[in-house]
Amino acid sequence: MSSMMRGTTDNGLLLPEPDEDGAPFWEFAARGELRVQACGLCRELRFPPRPCCPRCQSFDSDWRRMSGRGRIWSYVLPHPPLLPAYAARAPYNVVVVELAEAPRIRLIGNLVAAPEADINSVDPEQLYIGAPVRVTFARLPGGFTVPRWLLEVTP
Repeated sequence: MSSMMRGTTDNGLLLPEPDEDGAPFWEFAARGELRVQACGLCRELRFPPRPCCPRCQSFDSDWRRMSGRGRIWSYVLPHPPLLPAYAARAPYNVVVVELAEAPRIRLIGNLVAAPEADINSVDPEQLYIGAPVRVTFARLPGGFTVPRWLLEVTP
């Protein structure tokens, strides 16, 4: 039996636990696509994914591709990190990103310095509310691909 805690990678980081409604989100992420569930009837975007549209109550849905651009809506530097694998990476960030084309949709992730960089690769001094970001995808041990965020360089 593995000593790995359920829902974690072999290095102790948490893994997503997709449910039936959210599984397509993770399948698209594995292909390097950021997609958000949309109502098949009224076209309202929604996140987190769910079976019924909160606006019109339709059960029809599809997945709309997003640009992957957004801005930091909020962030935190956890003090103290509660899990050992995260404590070893402190200080690290957790950001809430508001999507450019869907400002009411906000995704949680980490701001990183490069696509495969660790969650502690960005100096906390670089974080600020409103910072422009773009999505990247990181493949975790265990086979999951998760969205992470890069600062968008503005000319």
